[in-house]
Amino acid sequence: MSTRPEPLFPLFAELESLDGVGPKTARALAQMGVERPRDLLFALPHSVIDRRRRDTVQGAELPAVLTVEVTVGTHRAPRQRSGAYRVQVEDAATGFQLVFFHARPDYLQRVLPPGSRRIVSGKVELFDGIAQMVHPDHILPPEEAGEMPEFEPVYPLTAGVTQKTMARAVRAALARAPDLPEWIDPVQKARAAWPGWRDALAAAHAPEGHVDLAATAPARERLAYDEFMAHQLTLALARARLRRGKGRETHGTGALQAKVLENLEFRPTAAQTRAVEEIAADMRAPRRMNRLLQGDVGAGKTLVAFLALLIAVEAGGQGVMMAPTEILARQHLEGLRPLAEVAGVRLEILTGRDKGATRQAKLVALAEGGIDVLVGTHAVFQKDVAFHDLRLAIVDEQHRFGVRQRLELGRKGARADVLVMTATPIPRSLSLAQYGDMDISLLDEKPPGRQPIRTAMVSTARGEEVVDHLRRAVADGRQAYWVCPLVEESEAVDLIAAEDRFGRLRAALGEGVVGLVHGQMPPEDKDAAMARFQSGETKVLVATTVIEVGVNVPNATIMVIERAEIFGLAQLHQLRGRVGRGSGASTCLLLYQAPLSDSAARRLTTLRDTEDGFRIAQVDLEMRGAGDLIGTAQSGLPRFRVAEVERQAALMAIAQSDARRLLADDPTLETARGQAARTLLWLMGQDEALRLISVG
Repeated sequence: MSTRPEPLFPLFAELESLDGVGPKTARALAQMGVERPRDLLFALPHSVIDRRRRDTVQGAELPAVLTVEVTVGTHRAPRQRSGAYRVQVEDAATGFQLVFFHARPDYLQRVLPPGSRRIVSGKVELFDGIAQMVHPDHILPPEEAGEMPEFEPVYPLTAGVTQKTMARAVRAALARAPDLPEWIDPVQKARAAWPGWRDALAAAHAPEGHVDLAATAPARERLAYDEFMAHQLTLALARARLRRGKGRETHGTGALQAKVLENLEFRPTAAQTRAVEEIAADMRAPRRMNRLLQGDVGAGKTLVAFLALLIAVEAGGQGVMMAPTEILARQHLEGLRPLAEVAGVRLEILTGRDKGATRQAKLVALAEGGIDVLVGTHAVFQKDVAFHDLRLAIVDEQHRFGVRQRLELGRKGARADVLVMTATPIPRSLSLAQYGDMDISLLDEKPPGRQPIRTAMVSTARGEEVVDHLRRAVADGRQAYWVCPLVEESEAVDLIAAEDRFGRLRAALGEGVVGLVHGQMPPEDKDAAMARFQSGETKVLVATTVIEVGVNVPNATIMVIERAEIFGLAQLHQLRGRVGRGSGASTCLLLYQAPLSDSAARRLTTLRDTEDGFRIAQVDLEMRGAGDLIGTAQSGLPRFRVAEVERQAALMAIAQSDARRLLADDPTLETARGQAARTLLWLMGQDEALRLISVG
């Protein structure tokens, strides 16, 4: 079924084909992302007004929206044109006033003739002890009262669209919603007591109180599940396609791994051991591995990665480890070198800096199998780079690496296993949404011997004390980072801030003690400045956020983050992770400019109170929402209209296992439920995914 199913045609027609939607309204709705009748179905009300009738306004807790039947009394026009026009009315027990500003008296005489019975509904408030309903929302003769719902849904609006227009457009769209075959697993649907799709829509648009507006209301939960299901089906289809590409069975002997483990000064954590076992099992299987290794700062990903690379070498193949920047690639090389020496494997690096004969010699060695493990930047992607037998590709720092690069890498080693590493802890809900096509290994414990980092908040007014603290630390032979803020998007301004701070610290601490790195420097100058700091030649490194990922200087025990309140939580956590890597006690000072906003205060106190990256990521998610957390543009995260990624992680997990199970039983979606699932993908605009279903 490569074309849209016919029952869905009316939902994908032009908006103007709906009753009451003209070109102007259609343009206004498009501002809200509503472009087709189907979009109106998922534009759910955010609150509800109770318009049930009562006999009298007397005894009601005011202010409140009330609906009563009244007898119309006298009209009082204002003395000045700008004054209020008042109509006295009587309900079953008391009198009150209807108040209108900028009124047209002839119109009001027509709508509210004295002596007539009318039903009025609107907000009633007390002014000088008199109950008033200012500009009633509804004025109807009693025989037309049926037109007003007892509970009126309130929709999010945009300029040029009123509640009335929106409600009418939604009603017209609902009238077009067809009965669709059920795509949810019947057992799941019964267990959750969810209505069918069409009934769920009708109920979600007709809430009868606040309970019906909650994400847990059966109708809303079902519609959220549909969105998750479509998204997870798409990821599962991508995953199935990847797995159909035949992998290689890579069986390690354990001999090289044993050498490394014998020479370690500590035992690997249970989490590290478990991750290596999961990776080894994937590599032994005939399918291609597609796994994410997720670990907090300092959880020991490097060891896990190297043991995985050794499995490839033990099986007679090669491994490659790729980093997003040259600095990081060189650092991986430094980190892996001692392990490689112990294991007796040939380790080499390839970056854009390799030129001429050196580069040629490396390429020959690589193609002939003279290099076991290659570390590199994306230079590894270049056309002339060929491996003798690539078994495992490890990609560091996932978010700089889209799905497209993952596929590109797959072409290098036609059937190489892929392991992606990220040091950004991601809450479970987001990792399901973003990496649902991958299997996930978590490193959720710290290796023994990692020192806790003491974190303190210090006002910039006490800047001089911080400089004194640094002076003493440097005298004791310790090292420190001083991170300058990215004040504006312009790097030129940041540069001035960084150079200014560098000048002031150099004046305070002495020539040759302070180094500087920033994004505008040529790569070789940046590397040279980093190298001087790593070797201990400079004691304090002033930097913009270029040092966020990966730099490893065990002797650095102080991290000063200037204007910490303008950094994001995850970024602060990454920066703090640059210290606490050696045996010395470490400190992180969050320099902030008072007064702090509520959200800035929450970010800084969260960081001060915990080092658990997953806890920090969860708070970050609650504060910023999913889209901002990973930048929706590059996150591949769909825009859910009903579902809430942050709050409905458990629902997403059920959708993931359901989608995977459905495809395991029915890989080409041919059964009745499979066909229904295809309709769901079309309905949710995920029909691209259907192209991933291979023929036969």
